[in-house]
Amino acid sequence: MRVIIVENELYLAQSISSKLAEYDFDVEQYSSAKDAMKSSGDIYLLSTNLPSQNFLPLISKFKDKIVILMVSYINNNTVGEPLKHGAKDYIVKPFMMEELLRKIEHYNQFQKLKEQNKFYEEYLADLFSEIEYKHAIEKLPKALSVHTNYQRAADKMALDISITKGASLVFISLDESKWREKIELLDGGSLGYLTCLEKLKKSDRDELYESLSDKRFILTCANDTIDTPFDTISINSQNKLCDQSDILTIDEYVQHIVKNFQYKFPDTELSKKLGISRKSLWEKRKKYDLFKKK
Repeated sequence: MRVIIVENELYLAQSISSKLAEYDFDVEQYSSAKDAMKSSGDIYLLSTNLPSQNFLPLISKFKDKIVILMVSYINNNTVGEPLKHGAKDYIVKPFMMEELLRKIEHYNQFQKLKEQNKFYEEYLADLFSEIEYKHAIEKLPKALSVHTNYQRAADKMALDISITKGASLVFISLDESKWREKIELLDGGSLGYLTCLEKLKKSDRDELYESLSDKRFILTCANDTIDTPFDTISINSQNKLCDQSDILTIDEYVQHIVKNFQYKFPDTELSKKLGISRKSLWEKRKKYDLFKKK
């Protein structure tokens, strides 16, 4: 990682630089904020004691990076305004190197989590882009049971509810052995998302309902014959490929595979994977009008 040090006290800058180099950081030093504007780093250690220099533009430019202020005293000019412009934190001179390293590590991990979170948000948005449900999120109760034959639609609803209500979503599969411990840890700011109710024995379901009495949760079940003591809604799909309670016929399966994979595999390989002849594959295409577009 590259650390940019902006400090006009040369001895201090060199001392910090040599210490960081011992921890395998790539370090550059600048004595003015103006010169540092042309730099490219991951972490900026910025002194707020730069006579006659306006360092706020530097902070604004690199606010998506880790900007840590090095201050001699705390006031609005040295800390308040810089934090408003995007600085992440500050450290008071003189400081122990261990304290600075802790701050760097903390914000480095924070940056990684932000990047991961952005990836997952964009990925899930794409994954759920074609899924719709007709229920108004704002009107749903805090304790909700969902009967569904399409788990992904329930997943989308759970995510939407957590965002709308500002709650942390906690995934709990009732098919795993530690579901009791996870439910016990749910607090007021958490929204439990429980799946696989249909896999529990009746005695375990009764225990589950009791343990959820004071919790916020969404409980999903693929078996609509199982009743729960909670407000219940249904999210179902008419598409057999999404229906977890139905089985495709051989013809339906072949139709799905041909439609979705005929551009990925040549006919010889596709027919082989389906366990049919090329002639039979051609007949299926003719029957369902699934010929490749030229």
